[in-house]
This record gives sequence, C-alpha cells and structure tokens, in this order.
Amino acid sequence: MLIGGFQKFSLIDYPDKICAIVFTQGCNFRCGYCYNPELVEPKLFSPPIPEKEIFSFLENRKEKLDAVEITGGEPTLQPDLLEFIRKIKDMGFLVKLDSNGTHPDVIEKAIKDKLVDYIAMDIKAPLEKYAFVTQVNINVENIKKSIDIIMHSNLDYQFRTTVVKSLLSIDDLKQICKLIKGARCYILQKFRKRAKIVDSSLLNRAEYSEDEMQKFQDIVTALIQGE
Repeated sequence: MLIGGFQKFSLIDYPDKICAIVFTQGCNFRCGYCYNPELVEPKLFSPPIPEKEIFSFLENRKEKLDAVEITGGEPTLQPDLLEFIRKIKDMGFLVKLDSNGTHPDVIEKAIKDKLVDYIAMDIKAPLEKYAFVTQVNINVENIKKSIDIIMHSNLDYQFRTTVVKSLLSIDDLKQICKLIKGARCYILQKFRKRAKIVDSSLLNRAEYSEDEMQKFQDIVTALIQGE
C-alpha cells in the first residue's frame, strides 16, 4: 500500500463512529477541485508511510477507535488494498471505503468477502460529462456497475457529489439522480475555495451560495426518493 497520509482521529468521517483515516497515494482522475493534490500528482508525493506504523497505532487504539476509513487518492488502485483491509478487520475495526467507482471488481470483492462495512462513492458528474469534470477519459460503464453493486449490497453507503458552479448545474444533478434513483443517501458537497487544489484557476470563479446548495440538496433528495 502506498500511504500518503494518516489522520489518527475523526468524529465526522464515519457516521456515528470514531475513526482513523488512511490516505492512499495515486488517483486516476484529475478533478480540478480536488483538495489533495499531494495524493494525486506523483511529483508531489511524499515518501509513503510504512504500513507497520499504521498497524502499530491501531493496535494501541483498539479500545478507543471504532473504525478505519480508507480514502485517497483512489484506494482501489492499490493492488494490495484488500489484503490491507483484511488485516484491519482482523484487528476488530469497522472499515469505511471511499472510492470513485472506477474499479467495480474491487468493490464487489470487498463486499463479497465482508471486508467493508460502509462505502462512500463520489459521483463526479452525469456520465456524459465525466471526461469534462475529471479531465480523463474513462469507461463510464464501470461507474454504472459500481453504483449498481453498492445499491444492491446490504451495506450502509452514501453517494456524494462535489458541486462546482463552473462545472455542474442543477440539471446535471438531476441527471445524476436518475443514475441513483432509490439510493439511501445522496449528499451534495459545496466546493470551498482553498489555496491547495489541483486546478488553481477554479479559485477565481463564482461559487454557489449556501442557500442555493440547500435548495439543490432538497431537490435531489426528493428526486432519488421518488417524490
């Protein structure tokens, strides 16, 4: 595992659980709004954190932590991801996996082997706009497969979309809702300007207001629930 970061404590990343967060290095997307360029751009990578440091910390926190979240970058790019998760599960922790959905085979095996307890999948755009938002060409059928696998699992899950005004409109969000009709949870995340993002030109563009974001959230929640 190429581990680019480790957060020892979080109360907000795994619903109702106290978790630690493992950040993997490497991503197959180049979303301009990404807050973790040091996990995306190889030239910015720091020396990986040894796995033994992670497991040593977790061993000493068995009574204080409930779960471990694995995020990135894109964790499913790591060839030894499932082995890494299995070791965490064997220690008694819950596992939350964050993914962009480009490797449905990995997600499916993780679910089948009971290695994950919660999945959060980022849906970047309507399928026809994926290349525009992610700045790469991918097989969007894999996105659809991952959505289907997650929605038909018995796991807790959430879908989420980061909403950048210059990239996505409310009509785009409505198209996404058609992909995930009936989903248990769909969360919109407002893009917030930070000095450290992949494409700094986004810092000069207009943002949606908090009121607009709340309106959008109300609309998409009603749509996926069939109201």
